[in-house]
Amino acid sequence: MSYGLLKGKKGIIFGALNEQSIAWKVAERCHEEGAEFILSNAPIALRMGELNGLAEKTGSEVIGADATSVEDLEKLFDAAVAKFGKIDFILHSIGMSINVRKGKHYTEMNYDWLEKGWDISAVSFHKVMRVAWEKDCMNEWGSILALTYIAAQRTFPDYNDMSDNKAYLESIARTFGNYWGERKVRVNTVSQSPTMTTAGSGVKGFGGFLGYAEDMSPLGNATALECADYCVTLFSDLTKKVTMQNLFHDGGFSSSGVTQKVINRYNIES
Repeated sequence: MSYGLLKGKKGIIFGALNEQSIAWKVAERCHEEGAEFILSNAPIALRMGELNGLAEKTGSEVIGADATSVEDLEKLFDAAVAKFGKIDFILHSIGMSINVRKGKHYTEMNYDWLEKGWDISAVSFHKVMRVAWEKDCMNEWGSILALTYIAAQRTFPDYNDMSDNKAYLESIARTFGNYWGERKVRVNTVSQSPTMTTAGSGVKGFGGFLGYAEDMSPLGNATALECADYCVTLFSDLTKKVTMQNLFHDGGFSSSGVTQKVINRYNIES
């Protein structure tokens, strides 16, 4: 069901890779709610070709950009301004850890890989906002959003240096969000349930953890589509005064000490 929440709004969506991507679902829902946007991903991701189908479905333009490159981002934002004028929303759905991909244990960190993952997963968010700031291309009451995970606050096996990356990402949102407030633009992060995306499924033991999170969440895990719905509300005018927040969208996982389902699994007697 469409409510027209984003009618007339323009934006940029970073990170849609395939139909499993949360950013992909966000793009579909933004389109259904009346928004226009540019889809952007790294050139290597664009060579997979799947993004063209999403662009056709949503009537969007695809512009490749390495989010760690200020030069690439400047070209992207120049193109966005030329197409739309000022924009209303940005989604940062970018994350990667070479240490996770290659199974390098946290206690044996490869620091070159760490630096690369940190740049892609966290510093890129600062670069995106810096370029948008310098070009003064956000409308008042615009919304900038990044996707994160609760591992920034809690320890989870095998999430590895992505935990550190997400912690820094959330800090950037708070710090830069303070400055964006001067321009009446809000900046938030959404801490989503574990979701079976291409990136998420690369974490060792992810399937088992997905089931655990389901049992630990009173409402169950939030799906990618449900996350997209939530992002739409954060891009809309209904949340104009929500900023500098890490917003948990996880079925109650973040507030649960233990649930009866988990207790039952261990046959704990009352």
